[in-house]
Amino acid sequence: MMKTIILLTGVASQQFALTELLKAHNPSLSFRCSVTADDLAAIEPEVLRDARLLAFTTSVIVPESMLAAFGHGAYNFHPGPPQYPGWAPAHFALYDGARTFGATAHVMAAPVDAGPIVGVESFIIPDKISVRGLEQIAYVRLAHLFWRMSRDLACDPSPLKELDIAWCGIKSTRRMYREMCELPAGIGAGELARRIRAFHDDFRGIPLTVSLHGIRFQLATTATQTSEAPQVVSPPLAAVS
Repeated sequence: MMKTIILLTGVASQQFALTELLKAHNPSLSFRCSVTADDLAAIEPEVLRDARLLAFTTSVIVPESMLAAFGHGAYNFHPGPPQYPGWAPAHFALYDGARTFGATAHVMAAPVDAGPIVGVESFIIPDKISVRGLEQIAYVRLAHLFWRMSRDLACDPSPLKELDIAWCGIKSTRRMYREMCELPAGIGAGELARRIRAFHDDFRGIPLTVSLHGIRFQLATTATQTSEAPQVVSPPLAAVS
């Protein structure tokens, strides 16, 4: 019998709405909410045996030993489509010039973003959208996917039905993101425009930089993000140590 839903979210403020949605379907459920790996590790093993883990926009990597301890499975809600597994999917999709994007629910497995897919939402990427705008649409679609699956997540203790959809594409990493933000000194105008559009928002403290004559410069970020892609006309640079 499934007794507990364990929510692992990117920020604590997401937990109330998700909890209330699941509780409306199954008032008998109890909930344990986590944000960090330490929060998750503090949950008693006997609770895990009758629990299901639901991860939503989290960067926490759950150990394989803990995934195996959940009696009713572990599912992750990834803010990107099956074509973009891994870190910062919206950034890489914009860089690639992708025409569609989306959100994915999948079984959690030891390799990140690799377990069987159980839910998908997709949409056409609007022209000239910023990376933050794309992330916001993806978040809304991810929330809709959670809402659409919420009854089964709350009421059906058996494994969710797997879809005949496979992960594909290159799984992005923090290292890949950092490499994209290190601009080569001889970068062309077209490539610079692509990187500014996709990566010029200092995501997780990783800014666009370029090194010239032993001095490292950082592109200044703007306080207001617009829906238009930045123009590549003398972008502001600031020297950093």
